Order: sequence, then structure tokens, then C-alpha cells
Amino acid sequence: MSDKHTDDSILKMVRGFMASRVVISAAELDLFTLLAKQTRTADEVAAAIGADRRGITILLDALCALGFLAKTKGTYRTESSAAPLLSADSPTSVRPMVLHMGSVWRNWSELSDIVLGKAVPDLKKGILDKENFEAFIGAMHVVASRNAPGVVAAIGPAGARRLLDVGGGSGSYTLAFLDAAPALRATLFDKPPVIEMARDRIEAAAMADRVTLVPGDFYTDELPTGHDLALLSAIIHQNSPAENEALYRKIHRALDAGGRIVIRDHVMSPDHTQPTEGALFAVNMLAGTKGGSTYTFEEIQAGLAAAGFVGIRQIQSKAMFSLVEGYKP
Repeated sequence: MSDKHTDDSILKMVRGFMASRVVISAAELDLFTLLAKQTRTADEVAAAIGADRRGITILLDALCALGFLAKTKGTYRTESSAAPLLSADSPTSVRPMVLHMGSVWRNWSELSDIVLGKAVPDLKKGILDKENFEAFIGAMHVVASRNAPGVVAAIGPAGARRLLDVGGGSGSYTLAFLDAAPALRATLFDKPPVIEMARDRIEAAAMADRVTLVPGDFYTDELPTGHDLALLSAIIHQNSPAENEALYRKIHRALDAGGRIVIRDHVMSPDHTQPTEGALFAVNMLAGTKGGSTYTFEEIQAGLAAAGFVGIRQIQSKAMFSLVEGYKP
């Protein structure tokens, strides 16, 4: 064992799931919203959500120990700094991401059997099933809204006329592009339920006149044509190499001559061990998809070249916000 590991450090890492599970369960039970609005006793919380008294008391006390709740004379409330971050009705809430991690938790619980070939990811109960779908899209919006302006600045959309946002989710990156380039118009392509979520956000941002919303499935449908910039953001990790090459070819057909594709995702070291976040994310794809993984620049480059792109290079190295671009001749 490496000198940098000790029995204490190993056991601390292994026990890390405990705090995570407590917070996920609290989010699933929506305790933070409940206790942000009104201070309650354990009995009152149990009555409000139909919980077992012993179970809810132990969970509430653990949340106090972790600093998410405060306990005063037998009553509980959401800690003031946690309330806007974890309440369901807060515009700055990360609760959708926490709920998404609850879905990821269920996938990871089968990891040993998946590695042994005794189980396969349950795609019917994955992150995109009906039960978890809105939490997943909400989680992506939480991440994207914070990081999109910096990604768009690194891409540099100046001079582009028409953006194609492939699998664009609720529109966070589309909106950031439109903010950065006032002359730009955009097409957002995603599955029909996602398009409806995007419509709400784009209309709220008063950008509806600059965005065309196109429902579809990029695995089975062709993409709208007539674009000179295409964004493929946080998509390639869910696909096998063959699925990515097929998607690159569709994007190639959707771009005008001279058009540019930009991929945002993890870009791994040649031996697939760094960055650590990317290596762990590959495990997440093993647990949750049929053929997904994280990819090296060389693997991404080979797929893009096979699809007909040239001038392929990495323009940013930043964990999940790494960027690779290529051009249609």
C-alpha cells in the first residue's frame, strides 16, 4: 500500500457515504423546505411527512450534527445558510443535484455485480426515467447556470451566426451564448419533455424570439441543418465510442462548411487515470449506462476525424469543463 494511505485515511474515505446518505435522504423527504418555513419538533415532522418517530428523530439529530439543521429546546429548523441552498422553492437551490445523486446512489449500489457481469445497469430506473427525469434536468441547470458564462467565453462565439445546442437541456448554455453574442440565433435540440422545460426558461429570459426549439432524439433523428457552431455539452460520456462517432457525423451534416463543433466534457489523460473526477465519472457511466465512459483527447480526436472534422484541438483543460473543437472543411 502506498505511504500516502493509512488505516485511518482509508476508513475515513470508506465511511464518507454516511454523511452523503443522510443529506440525500433529507432532500428526498424535503425536510429542508419543511423546516425552513417553520420550526418543528420531531413529532411534528413525523406527522407532517408520515415518518416513524424514532427514525425521523435520529435523522434530524444527524442533520444537526452535520450543520444542516439547528436544534433548540427540542425543535428543529433549517440552518440559515443551508435554507436557500436546499429548499425546494429557492431559486438558488442545489436540491435537484442532491436528488440526482440519490438516483446515482441506486445505480452505484450494484457496482460490484456490474463489474462481475452479474448485473447490468437498470436503464429503466436510471437518471432519465420518469421518476428522476426532472431532478436530473434540474441538476444540470444548477451546474450549467453557474459555469456557462465562463465556458462560452473560452469558446469565443464572436462571428457565429447560428448555434446548434445538441441535447441542450433546459437552455442554460443557449442563453449564455445569446447573452455573449447579441447577433447570434440558436436552435436547441432535445427530447420533447426537456424542450418544454427549456421553453419556460427561455421565455422567462425574454429570448424566445432568438431560439428555435426542436424536439427529437439525437440517437434516432437527424439534426436541424444550417448552423455554423454546434455545442455538444456533457453528452459524449453517456455514449459508447460508436455512438459518439455516429453523433459527430450527424453534427457534421448539420453544420455549414467552415462550421465548428465544440465538445464540453471530461478529457482524460492518455492512461485514463487523471483527472480523478473523470476516472470516478467513468465508474458512474459504468453503473448507469450501457456503453458510456470518459475519453482521452486522442479518442475524441479519432472519432471527430472519422466523422470528417479537421483542425481538432483541445482549447481548455478543466475537469468536466474541458473543451475540444473541430471544423467542417
